Order: sequence, then C-alpha cells, then structure tokens
Amino acid sequence: MIAALRRIWGLMYRHFCLYRRSWPRLLELAYWPTLELLIWGFTAKFVVQGHADLPVRAAGALIGGVLLWEVALRAQMGVTISFLEEIWSRNLGHVFVSPLRPREMVFALLGVSVMRSLAGLAPAAVIAFLLYDFNVFTFGPALILFMLNLFLMGWWLALGVISLLFRYGASAEALAWTLAFGLTPVACVFYPASILPGWLRPVADALPAAHIFAGMRSALYRHVTDFSQLGIAFGLNGIWMAAAAMIFAAQFRAARRNGALVTIGE
Repeated sequence: MIAALRRIWGLMYRHFCLYRRSWPRLLELAYWPTLELLIWGFTAKFVVQGHADLPVRAAGALIGGVLLWEVALRAQMGVTISFLEEIWSRNLGHVFVSPLRPREMVFALLGVSVMRSLAGLAPAAVIAFLLYDFNVFTFGPALILFMLNLFLMGWWLALGVISLLFRYGASAEALAWTLAFGLTPVACVFYPASILPGWLRPVADALPAAHIFAGMRSALYRHVTDFSQLGIAFGLNGIWMAAAAMIFAAQFRAARRNGALVTIGE
C-alpha cells in the first residue's frame, strides 16, 4: 500500500514540477475559466440591467452555471492534458516499464486534475464575487456535492478520451479539448431539460450534468437542496464511471499487446 502511494505521488510530483517553473502553464490553468466567466458574467449583467422585470437570480444561475460547468471541464482536461504530457515527452513507455500499475497512473492523474482544477477555478470565483457580487459559497454544503459530481463526470469523460488515444493514437488528441465542450448543449447548464426537443431529452437525462444543474437552480431559486437530483447524478456517474473504467482497461491491454504504449505519439 505504501509503495503504491509512493508511486502515485512520484508521478504527481513529476507533473507538479512542470508547473512550478513554467508561468505559461500556470497562466493557462486560470485563463479559460476566467475568460468564460468574464464573457458570460458581463452578458448576464447587461441582460438584467436591460430588463428590470428579469429576476437577478437568473443572472446568478448563469454565472453559477459557468463556474460549476468549468469544474467538469477542468477535471476532464486536467486528466487528459496530463496524460498527453506523457505522450508529447515520449515518456509513456518509460512510465510503464517502471513498477507503476495502470490504476496507480489513473489515481495520480486524478490527483493532478484536482489540483489543476482548484488552482484554475479559484481566481474565477474571486472575480465572480468582486465583479458580479456572486458568492459561490451561497450554495452551502451542497456545493461539495455539486463539485464532487462534476469531478466524477469530468473523470469518466477523461478515461473515455484516454481510451480513444490508446485506440487511435495522436489522431484523437483533439477530443481532449472538445469532448466535454460538445456536451454543453445537452448538459443543461443554463436551462432546464424541458427546453430541449423531445427526442433530445433522453440524452440529457442520461447525463449527470442535467440533474446537477437542475439541483443548482433549485438551490438558487428556492433555496432548497434537491437531494433526489443529486442522488440520480451520483447513480449515473457510477454507471458511466464503471463503463469508462472497463473500456480503459480493455484498451490499455490492447495497446500493451500491440506496442502502442511506445508508438502512441508517433
């Protein structure tokens, strides 16, 4: 157990060293969350000021949606970008020549993802409070449940992307940036699932995000934590995570047999 923790920490420390001496990498962590918040925050402020009958809480839902959805986006990209760093540096083969096991690599990438996400979202949360008077902690203890669900969603999406990298190599790299963004229309971040066409609602209902943000709007509008929606989100995350883990394990075994662990970046 101790040896496994040391191996996990060793891989995490390798990634921390990349950021410790690279200000462009540190800047990139906060760049996109802050940019998204500024764009949507000023848009929400303009809409509320231009329509006096529009509840201010609608702007809060928009800003809160941006901040929380960035949790899932940063969680997914934190894992996949860290994995791509191993590919770009031609280090993946060396990693698996060591005693490091696949599940230990996954846990290390998840740990790096948490640190990247928190470092990137903290400035955005401060800006939301200073510019838009939106305090993310108004969600109370439910904020932890929202974030945990969104981290889980980002992680199983990341495992799916890594599985595609094992299967298709460098040609699947673009999915590291686009997969989670592509789900935004059916994630119901800014609107309820009832807005979607009837044929698209089952897709939204199958994703944890639609239930997470339904719970967020309930907390903002009615000051009530909808634990039923959060429970559904946890259940769906469990199902998707199990499926993603099985696909990851199958693709890793195939990549090891085919020698793709060494040639994946070529």
